[in-house]
Amino acid sequence: MKVLLATCASLPSGDGDDDVLIDALAEVGVAASWSVWGSGESADLVILRSTWDYPERLAEFRDWAASVPVLANPAVVVPWNTDKSYLVDLAGAGVPVVPTSVVTPGFADWPDGEFVVKPAVGAGSRGALRVAAGDFGAASAHLDALGVPALVQPYQATVDALGETALVFLGGQYSHAFTKGAMLTPEAEYDESGLFIVERLAGASPSGAQRRVAEDALDAAAGLLGLRRNDFLYARVDLVSGVDGAPLLLELELVEPSLGFRQTDASAPLRFASAVRAALSARVA
Repeated sequence: MKVLLATCASLPSGDGDDDVLIDALAEVGVAASWSVWGSGESADLVILRSTWDYPERLAEFRDWAASVPVLANPAVVVPWNTDKSYLVDLAGAGVPVVPTSVVTPGFADWPDGEFVVKPAVGAGSRGALRVAAGDFGAASAHLDALGVPALVQPYQATVDALGETALVFLGGQYSHAFTKGAMLTPEAEYDESGLFIVERLAGASPSGAQRRVAEDALDAAAGLLGLRRNDFLYARVDLVSGVDGAPLLLELELVEPSLGFRQTDASAPLRFASAVRAALSARVA
C-alpha cells in the first residue's frame, strides 16, 4: 500500500524530525514518500505532517483535506483543530485548560498580569505576542494588526523555568514525551523557512497527573468529533504547569504537530509505523 506524508512547498521533505519515518514504514512493508499538499497525488492513506503554510491558505487547505479519500488524522478533525478556539470547547467538556478567551479587533477588556495574544488560526507561534502587564496599547495594536479572531490567555510564568511538556500519542496510546523551552522570549528566532520558531527540545518523563490530563483531553476531543481515541493516528498534547503546579492544557495538536522523534527512543518511529499499518488495516477491513 502507498502512503503519502503531506508537507508544504517550503519543506518538501519535512522539517527533519520525520526523516526516520520513511525507513520505519518500509521495514513493515509500507511504501511512503513526501508530497506537497494540494499537489493532486493520491494514495491509500495521506498523513498530515509539516503542512505549516495552511494559516495563509486556510480555506484551500480545508477544502483539500475534505477531498482526500483517506486522511490521517480524519478530515473532520481539520476544521475543528486548525482553529484554536477548540480550547473553549475542551474547557466546556471539563478539561483543565489555560484560561482562554476568543476575541476580535476592538476588544478592550484585557486581563491583569502578563498575557498572550495570538491568532486563533496559526502555526509555529507566528503572530503570538507576549504582552507585559498593563501594556494594553501594545495588545490592542497587535490585535488590530492581526485583523482576525485571536486568543487571549494569561501568560503562565512557570513556562520560563519549566517550559512545556508535549505528550505524544500514536494510535490513541501514549508513546513518548519531550519538553519545549519557553518560546515567547526576546531570544526567540525563526528557522530559515520562516514557518516556526526554533524550539529547544529535550526528552521527558511525564507525571501521572500529566498523562491523565492528556488522556482526558484526547477523550474529550474524540467525543466532540464523534470519534474514538484510537481514530487519532497521532496526537500531541502540550501541557504547562499552573501556579499550583497542576497541569493545564495549552494546545492539543491533531493536524500537523512535530512529534519529537529526535528527542525519544529509537522504537518510537516503529510504533508510528505500526499505528499506520493498523490504520491501513482498518481501511480495508
